[in-house]
Amino acid sequence: MKLIEKRKLSYSVTLPFSRYLRQHDRGIKLPICYDELHDYVEALPLYDAQGQDTYWSTLCYAPAVRRPLHDALLEIYSHLRAGGSGLHVRHLEVDRIDLCLYANTSPFRVRVINRLNDNFDYFYLKKADMSRIFGLELEHLLSPNRISYLYSGDTLVEEHIYGIPGDVFLQKKLDQDDTSRVRLAKEFVKFNERCVLRLLGDMHAANFVIDVTMDFEQNYFRIRSIDFDQQCFEPSLKVYLPQFFKQNFPYVKLVLDHLSIESVHQYQQEERAQFFRRTRSEILRLEGLFNALEGSTLAPHENIIALRTQLADYYENRAFLQCESMTGLIKLILKLIEMKALPTGFKRPVPGLETAGLVMH
Repeated sequence: MKLIEKRKLSYSVTLPFSRYLRQHDRGIKLPICYDELHDYVEALPLYDAQGQDTYWSTLCYAPAVRRPLHDALLEIYSHLRAGGSGLHVRHLEVDRIDLCLYANTSPFRVRVINRLNDNFDYFYLKKADMSRIFGLELEHLLSPNRISYLYSGDTLVEEHIYGIPGDVFLQKKLDQDDTSRVRLAKEFVKFNERCVLRLLGDMHAANFVIDVTMDFEQNYFRIRSIDFDQQCFEPSLKVYLPQFFKQNFPYVKLVLDHLSIESVHQYQQEERAQFFRRTRSEILRLEGLFNALEGSTLAPHENIIALRTQLADYYENRAFLQCESMTGLIKLILKLIEMKALPTGFKRPVPGLETAGLVMH
């Protein structure tokens, strides 16, 4: 049975949220909008180095459109990477524009190349969606990662997040001698906890990357989300726990094979402690964020009712039943973390995962 059965709805950015984004240098006036990139004359399938279809198409534009379009994209790149200083873009050029039609936001991917040394970088233009932008902001404030993005009208600009896609890592890297399965299992537990604490859903293996850092003895791993479409939308709690996606079972198996129950509990508690520290350091900005989203719609009301019931059971706290919004649910989770009132110990496995045996509280 699929965990996500319906296509996610998109919600326009409200005026209070737009003001919040401008206040924190996320909302700016862009030289072009998302829809203008649709003025292409041809789309060619893009294949990887092994000749496999990437499900992206490379776009061709008429000469009269291409030059001003490329100039505008370089200006956007300058804002994204250098705060709008255009001096460094003189030796840059747009090498390629790709389009992915199967994703919710139908993203355009822009490849920018440095003519002096052939180094390249990517960024994305997508349809602006309020819950996705909320997810990006929570990623910046509550995760171990910082992320750059810009918003204007119906357009969202995102930086490229580097790393090995989770599904590719399983195929090509997991069995290498320098892969510490214990460290990778530990990071999956912490990633699983981060997602459910902030209600980020749909984190199957193709929607996150593995960032590998060389240590003096073994490699260190961090799992990073690269898709924020399913922030605070789905009614099922399972969607917010990466352990439930069948694509992630090899990661779950690593946990089962290499970590004790006590270790799983330890890493969950470590992640909650980090959440508390980040919340304290960003308390004013988080307050402004939640105030800006007060009264906004991030999901159908029936989704909120279904999710709050499951959270009340999961955290053994009936206060969730009083929440009337997705932001209210997250605020309550953060409050309970601060109060150290989230349940600890291992009374039972998460409902529905008894066969896998990964115990989460």
